[in-house]
Amino acid sequence: MCGRYTLTLPPDLLAEAFGLDDVPDLEARYNIAPTQPVPVVRRLRPGGPRQLDLLRWGLSLAPAEGARGSGPIINARSESVATRSAFRDAYRRRRCLIPADGFYEWADGPKPRQPFHIKREDGRPLALAGLWEPPEKDTPASCVILTTEPNELLRPIHDRMPVIVDPGDFDRWLAPEPGDAAALSAILRPYPAAALSVRAVGPTVNRAENDGPACLDPA
Repeated sequence: MCGRYTLTLPPDLLAEAFGLDDVPDLEARYNIAPTQPVPVVRRLRPGGPRQLDLLRWGLSLAPAEGARGSGPIINARSESVATRSAFRDAYRRRRCLIPADGFYEWADGPKPRQPFHIKREDGRPLALAGLWEPPEKDTPASCVILTTEPNELLRPIHDRMPVIVDPGDFDRWLAPEPGDAAALSAILRPYPAAALSVRAVGPTVNRAENDGPACLDPA
């Protein structure tokens, strides 16, 4: 699962990392939570430019589509998005990237669970794989983050991790038309553990209303 993440990088670095012509000034976020507006990179038409838009994090799905509980769906298992009716069309035509500089995972076990912050070892942005849905009636445009099995670094902490897309796969992933099934499936793999670092952080991040540098204070 990926239920919180951070994005504190300056606009020029985001523009360079994601091949964007323009990035608005974004407030540094240390505890991005579901249902909030989040920056999303999309390509809306074949040959069109990449663009950054704010979409709500969390899809509202009807029970018949497999939604569980009353809240929005914030994660989708990458192993089933190509066939599951709730995500199949978005996987074919509405793939996106969610920029981040790190994400949080909480260790499985007795409460209170220990939070960890995971980021790239070199400090570069992470591109989390996502799908998006257009607005409908009273529902705004929204997105979901794809997850996969954890790599060896994350496995002791949690049984899932977000799919992280390599820059070399951005064009293929963002193409607004069906792509080669095998090539897309190859993107949906655990990110190499050697490229990531993990650090235990304090309990400040446990409350979604806390959104400041203290969320990254070491445990």
